[in-house]
Amino acid sequence: MAATAMLEPERPIVHRLPQHKYIDAVRWLPQLSPFDRFAVLATFDTDSGSSSIEIHSLKPNPLSLQSHSSFSSSSRVSSLRASQFLQKTVVAASTAAGSLHILFSDPADARFESEVSVPEEEGLHSVPGSCVDLMDGGVECVTVGEDGRVNLVSIGNSNLSYRRLFDSGGLVSYTAAKWASPVEFATGGYGFSLQWWDQRKPGGPVSQFKANWDQNFSAGIVHSIDIHPSRKHTCLAGGSLGTVFAWDLRWQQQPIMLSGAGAGAGNTGVQSISESEVWDVQYDRCIKSSATSTRILPAMICSEDGILAVIEQGEEPIELLAEPCAINSFDIDRHNPSDVICSLEWEAVAILTRQ
Repeated sequence: MAATAMLEPERPIVHRLPQHKYIDAVRWLPQLSPFDRFAVLATFDTDSGSSSIEIHSLKPNPLSLQSHSSFSSSSRVSSLRASQFLQKTVVAASTAAGSLHILFSDPADARFESEVSVPEEEGLHSVPGSCVDLMDGGVECVTVGEDGRVNLVSIGNSNLSYRRLFDSGGLVSYTAAKWASPVEFATGGYGFSLQWWDQRKPGGPVSQFKANWDQNFSAGIVHSIDIHPSRKHTCLAGGSLGTVFAWDLRWQQQPIMLSGAGAGAGNTGVQSISESEVWDVQYDRCIKSSATSTRILPAMICSEDGILAVIEQGEEPIELLAEPCAINSFDIDRHNPSDVICSLEWEAVAILTRQ
């Protein structure tokens, strides 16, 4: 058996926790102690039309989420990230209106204590829809948008400063971003395109991926990107039509298909677990795999048709959750990778513990 083959696990323990608001995104907060666990939720109240970013504490016996701290967002959150910065927890949220909020929480009790932002009138992005990724360590974030702008935002104790790294003038739209190193990051967009950026080489992306997809795939959109710290040369991407693929920078124009309705010709053995939008992808740190293997590391995905699953190159997908509504985001706990939190479109959060 190959070193990376996955054994069929026991079904995870699933807790569905109603929230009475639309859940746009969810992330675990960095764990400050083994006894306290917190998650940050981006919510939207359909009755009042208000958006908020909320910290919830995880309470055991019975498992529940308790509202801990809240911040009213100027617009609906389109992207959410969390990290640590100067001994504080930092949350970055981009909005549908193009603004950016950076929230700091007290490490002692995980309550929001300060906020800095780039308001929409400052023109970070000119059209609705933007994405943010926060660098590990929280010193800088990258924002991208469908307007073709790529911005780098430096985070201070009481202020933000940003510079425009690139502006395509709308000729290219960006829908996802992920840091690879303190000076490199990847972006994704329409046509299942991916771009690699290096701040040491200004002027535009240093490498681009745009395979010769068939006509059905030419309009596909990349919704999410992940990059494993041990394999910086490989970008994992998920998007339209259940498509999940990897781009190895050493083989520029050859996608490695992992899942998708159009995996088809030339990709025999590729299994497809979803045919709808894949909203989020992350490498699955819970499943051990050979670091020297040439195969793509196991990954977790969530989709518009309510699937949360683990996929691996050459293996049958493992379905963890199948819901009657979209699962629009999830997060794997870095400290306890057997624990997964995900947002269910119909006003609920699910927490899974894998055996």
